[in-house]
Amino acid sequence: MLTFVALLLGLACAPSGGNPTPTPAPKPQGAGSGPAPVAGGAGPKQWPNPPAMAIDPNKQYTATISTNVGDMKAQLFAKEAPNTVNNFVFLARQNFYDGTPFHRIIAGFMVQTGDPTGTGRGGPGYRFRDELPKDREYERGTLAMANAGPDTQGSQFFICHADLKGKLQKNYTIFGKVTDGLDMLDKIANTPVKASATGEPSAPTQDVHISTVTIEEQ
Repeated sequence: MLTFVALLLGLACAPSGGNPTPTPAPKPQGAGSGPAPVAGGAGPKQWPNPPAMAIDPNKQYTATISTNVGDMKAQLFAKEAPNTVNNFVFLARQNFYDGTPFHRIIAGFMVQTGDPTGTGRGGPGYRFRDELPKDREYERGTLAMANAGPDTQGSQFFICHADLKGKLQKNYTIFGKVTDGLDMLDKIANTPVKASATGEPSAPTQDVHISTVTIEEQ
């Protein structure tokens, strides 16, 4: 059985250097505020820089993460992690997450998504600084950013399937928590898996993906 240390190391899923490799796509119609995507051929949308601040940290933001097995609703921590929430909101409103698979699933640990390529190496074309948690813990239902080391977060994130307080180092930005739909999280986490390319038993054998992410601002 894999050690917990090995599982933690697997959260570093972005490339070790440079920008993610997927071919960028043209700017979609109706794009919201933020940098324009890099021009290119078919493939996931890419941008050269993180989005400009477009949220109000004093407002309340919630995200409905609709998946092909059901919906989860999450409160976003805009005051605690404004840049990360702004990034998540921007990508959601750009439909970046639509159709994105949960490419790494470990029941009792976490489920990971946010890479449209499904390889664990994809991203939005940029990286930005961490906003590491001080007072919050990695509780069941917590949304946190995956990374490949300090200040390398982009679009990939994970949702804690179990309470990982004291088991996971505070190296990953916490930016929200599931408030409704934990049963859907259980469904995703209990998807049958096989060995991944690295030998980790975390590659889902059934399709489970985000259909869309809807943001509400109050």
